[in-house]
Amino acid sequence: MSLSANVSEKAALIWAIADKLTGVYKPHEYGEVILPLTVIRRFGCILADTKDAVLAKYETVKDLPMRDVLLRNASGKAFYNTSRFTFERLLDDPDNIEANFRDYLNGFSENVQDILEKFKFDGQITTMANKGILYIVIKEFTTPKANLHPDVISNLEMGYIFEEIIRRFSESHNEDAGQHYTPREVIQLMVNILFYDDNDVLSGNNVVKTIYDPACGTGGMLSVAEEYLHKLNTSTELMAFGQELNDQTFAICKADMLIKGNNADFIKDGNTLSDDQFEGQTFDYVLSNPPFGREWKNEKAAVEAEAKRGFAGRFGPGLPATSDGQMLFLLTAISKMKEQKDGGSRIAIIHNGSPLFTGDAGSGPSEIRRYILENDLLEAIIALPNDIFYNTGIATYIWVLSNKKAGTKREGKVQLINVNGLYEKRRKALGNKRNDIPESAIHEITRLYGDFVESEISKIFDTTDFGYTKITVERPLKDENGQPVLKKGKPQPDTALRDTENVPLKEDIHTYFDREVLPFAPDAWIDEKKSKVGYEIPFTRYFYKYEAPKPSEEIKQEILAIEAELDGALAEVFK
Repeated sequence: MSLSANVSEKAALIWAIADKLTGVYKPHEYGEVILPLTVIRRFGCILADTKDAVLAKYETVKDLPMRDVLLRNASGKAFYNTSRFTFERLLDDPDNIEANFRDYLNGFSENVQDILEKFKFDGQITTMANKGILYIVIKEFTTPKANLHPDVISNLEMGYIFEEIIRRFSESHNEDAGQHYTPREVIQLMVNILFYDDNDVLSGNNVVKTIYDPACGTGGMLSVAEEYLHKLNTSTELMAFGQELNDQTFAICKADMLIKGNNADFIKDGNTLSDDQFEGQTFDYVLSNPPFGREWKNEKAAVEAEAKRGFAGRFGPGLPATSDGQMLFLLTAISKMKEQKDGGSRIAIIHNGSPLFTGDAGSGPSEIRRYILENDLLEAIIALPNDIFYNTGIATYIWVLSNKKAGTKREGKVQLINVNGLYEKRRKALGNKRNDIPESAIHEITRLYGDFVESEISKIFDTTDFGYTKITVERPLKDENGQPVLKKGKPQPDTALRDTENVPLKEDIHTYFDREVLPFAPDAWIDEKKSKVGYEIPFTRYFYKYEAPKPSEEIKQEILAIEAELDGALAEVFK
């Protein structure tokens, strides 16, 4: 789903205000002014209609302990501003613009103050005032191009505008826009699957559900989930919980929640891996696109301390290599699932290819996969088209997990869906994003998942199909006469000849050994003490299609044609 013309145009007009910052700020610093000012302006526009009522109420309640509740009631929102100034009124006194603007910002309720603090905006006010551009920039935000009143820009569009401005800021900063920005069509697909066939949500009256994102960025995933759910059933309320490490994106997410009238207190800042702000809490749904390929060395001490607590913490099944923390987010998501007796939970989370297969039997990643599959938590994995994310062109996958499979057609089964070919080319690339998943493909993928039948791009496996026992095959050490070296009557292994074999879990180890090893090494044996169970999901192998090579005569003709071309070219060179 591409950004609407209204959103693109409005974002471009707001970003153009950055021209007034030239000379004082470098291009990669523009966002540090434009982002917070856009948020402040949006708050101001939302509060405009009840501004006078709030000021009148403030005069009567300013000394009361309950003033916060009373002022929220007066504003009709979860926030308010008690300053007599507005953006427009600030322009009446250019000589005192800095003091008056600070007065305006200090008039906001505490929940907005928290957002402004995370933007570290105070220093920017000083810089702009000292350089004589504060009045000019504020004036630009009062022009029609910066009219962010809800009558002009809906909450949904405002969310898009925030993300588009962040993308522009990130590009000018040579940062990964994708770490803040998951394409809307991918979120829509994930949400489709997350709510698929959930009768409580689809048909219940006044049902309250919870959703959590451990790496929530600007809150795009939570917003789309809420928007989609309201389309399905307006009476169902979705309470959004999220945690975000980056101060700026946290501030925007919290601002977005406030703007939409949600409880912004459920959006927490901090490092999810080392400082879980929702310890012990569980949710109906988990939806996330955590960073992948990012090391977690800084969080190592805290993560390992929690891992020592076993299943009392989040990391009981095992730990991945410190070079990539994405499976720690997967374990966090799993730890937030409600127990089945409380209705259970569903998860949709994006990963790159490495969690499918990295790590040998017994390693952390393999043990995490083992835990997921042996506890029958994995419903499906969907291979997405390449080049649909802004910051990476590599293969990405949606993992769908649930602890509600018992007694359903999915019990003991895993569905792999390969939709690598279901995309359309973008007219203009956006970073690495060269492709989109069209609406028709979203419906088709959702149908494939829901039907749970095999086809060319949908395959169904038993959970045990992904397991194997890694056996160690020993051969005898021999003396100079070619006789096995014995110790206590047993042949000693020759470490130089030691080998391993991966035996599918569904096959008897000794039957496999008799068939695959003994005919070629009659003196071999299995060291049973070294056997380990491992799990991997070799996704691409299951969808590999053999393509016969071209006939040799055809290849010969192509080579001759190339030679003829080269001869002609060389003749030209040596004339």
